[in-house]
Amino acid sequence: MLAGVLLSICLEPVRVFADHPGLVAPILVVWVALLRLAPRWAVPGAFVTTLVVIAAYLIVHGSPHVSLAPHVVWVSPHLTWQAVVGLAIPLYVVTMASQNVPGVTVLATFGYQVPWREAMTVTGLGTVAGAAAGGHAVNLAAITAAMAASPEADPDPERRWIAAHAAGWSYLVLAVVSTALAGVVAVAPSGLVEVVAGLALLGTLGTSLKGATGADAGREAAVVTFVVAASGVAFVGIGAAFWALVAGLAVHTVLAFGRVASEE
Repeated sequence: MLAGVLLSICLEPVRVFADHPGLVAPILVVWVALLRLAPRWAVPGAFVTTLVVIAAYLIVHGSPHVSLAPHVVWVSPHLTWQAVVGLAIPLYVVTMASQNVPGVTVLATFGYQVPWREAMTVTGLGTVAGAAAGGHAVNLAAITAAMAASPEADPDPERRWIAAHAAGWSYLVLAVVSTALAGVVAVAPSGLVEVVAGLALLGTLGTSLKGATGADAGREAAVVTFVVAASGVAFVGIGAAFWALVAGLAVHTVLAFGRVASEE
């Protein structure tokens, strides 16, 4: 499932290179060079290079007016049953099926057991606290969890919490410059920022594919899960990650039942 979710993101460097080879090439060169010389700095180096490329692009092509200073705008909340039925409930279902469940699965892939009740209590209270500021859901994220929980964060599983803490503090710092950063991203060439995300997740994609297909037993179910997740299809408003788990478990159950029946 994780490999299927990440596949479309990891394809972005190739797709964007086809449209903007001159802009993407410096990012790839820096990434490969640092991957050889200082692997841990490969992605940060690619990110900094991306910002430099965007700045150079805006200097050459002109930069539209972008608001750099964050500001607070008060919006009075207004509760309606239409919003509850048409927005709140679908968001809850999507959050549970496309974020929390895959998030737990991703962490389990790397050997971490998530305390479900405690995790849902903390994220639920966080959602209530953040709702007034427009944060519609605080949840267990699949992709960022994969980055922080994988061996790329640290070979020692006992020390990977440092990556999660570093990410949290970085979010707080980025919040201060979020308006400027969002403005720069908005005027940058389409897909350029996604290039860095794709490069950052290549290692996790490889690890996921290796883990999914490494053993002969259950490989069919793993491949079905990967294909459904990679398809990106949504059914009844629920994303492909959830349906990938359902399809994979269904195939695994049928095949396991068939093997038991044949042995009997």
